[in-house]
Amino acid sequence: MKLIDISKKFFSSEIYPGDPAPRSELLEEIGSGSDCNLSAVYAGAHTATHADAPLHFVSDGATVDEMPLDSFIGPCTVLQVPPGVITGEYVDRFFPKNCERLLIKGGGRAFFMDSSAQELADRGLRLIGTDSLSVGCKGNQTAPHKAFLLGSVAVLEGLDLSKVKPGDYFLFAPPVLYDGLEAAPVRAVLVEDYIFWSKRS
Repeated sequence: MKLIDISKKFFSSEIYPGDPAPRSELLEEIGSGSDCNLSAVYAGAHTATHADAPLHFVSDGATVDEMPLDSFIGPCTVLQVPPGVITGEYVDRFFPKNCERLLIKGGGRAFFMDSSAQELADRGLRLIGTDSLSVGCKGNQTAPHKAFLLGSVAVLEGLDLSKVKPGDYFLFAPPVLYDGLEAAPVRAVLVEDYIFWSKRS
């Protein structure tokens, strides 16, 4: 079983403009009067690889701890797209139709329009992931997010797909159980040879 870590490092990843820069503080240190090392972390909930919950753009939406775990665990497809805006027409022509979880490899520069996000939500997609900082682009964040989140599509942002070839995988990417919040960090992993492995088990 081959695992591929598709998460970005928490403290050194690019952050969305306006979000707080993550930082850590060493509260206790071995050799300085303590028997252990103890750290505190300050960061935005959307730092590095993370999941968005409906509450992010819907005032009475579900929080990250209320989202179904099975949305984040299961077979998925990695699809490579050119940088730029993903339209509904592009989805119709090039996106797989029988796919529950879809990860977009666009070099961190591919973004959804309202029409393409709605098209995927209408198809019954359970999860959309992207290697961009956001599924939407500057000036058009609300509508694509709402189309996905109101359509019960879990959203993963800030993935590292640089070493992943397009194709089918098994995704394991549950968010941290941040009760009451609109987002949470994720340690996302792909299983490359899951079909062979599952047949043997």
